[in-house]
Amino acid sequence: MTAADFLNGQVLLIDKPYGWTSFQAVKKIKYDLKKHLGIKKIKVGHAGTLDPLASGLLIVCTGKMTKNISEFQNQPKTYKAVFKLGATTPSYDLETKIDHTFPTDHITKELILETTKQFIGTIQQKPPVFSAIKHQGERLYEKARRGESVDIKSREVHIHTYNIDKINMPNIACTIQCSKGTYIRSLAHDFGKAMESGAHLIELRRTKIGEFDVANAITPDKFAALLQSSGNKNI
Repeated sequence: MTAADFLNGQVLLIDKPYGWTSFQAVKKIKYDLKKHLGIKKIKVGHAGTLDPLASGLLIVCTGKMTKNISEFQNQPKTYKAVFKLGATTPSYDLETKIDHTFPTDHITKELILETTKQFIGTIQQKPPVFSAIKHQGERLYEKARRGESVDIKSREVHIHTYNIDKINMPNIACTIQCSKGTYIRSLAHDFGKAMESGAHLIELRRTKIGEFDVANAITPDKFAALLQSSGNKNI
């Protein structure tokens, strides 16, 4: 593909590394397009944020294809996740330290499988306080890091499928297909609470957005290497 192709619009499947923000991935792709293909100005955006502590599929649009971002955002997302039972954290994941511990002796395979049924279909969910959602013009995580309490309203999300892949107490591996706006961290928190215990997210990887699969994605560094090897000709 040439510089003109990227300006006219491309859909890139990027495998976002663990520890990167989605913004960092987009910024690097934009930088490399300019550096290696000699593009002076180009629009680049992603279709659905992944938390820094998550990895996996990020759809990145360039040029005129950025107009179609909302179309990709509205497609169902599929995640591979691991929940750890018996403890909660303020962020609902590993970003913050454990704040409360709970018993897990009463949790059986049968209880786990039965509890998943409560979360299939349309449910009400509260986003984590440590999230990028804006409240009064400021990101929630900025308020949370200052110790400020915010009244977060529940919102409607849809869980298409929720399958338990492996139980290795206190960890539960699962595959979830859900709607736009679903927080898997919140699902982990609510799932533990529903079993009269606690839980938090310890691993998360997005594997699909609609029919787009992470198996067909490349890392930002691999994308840069492809551009560099092509010079300013094509890839």
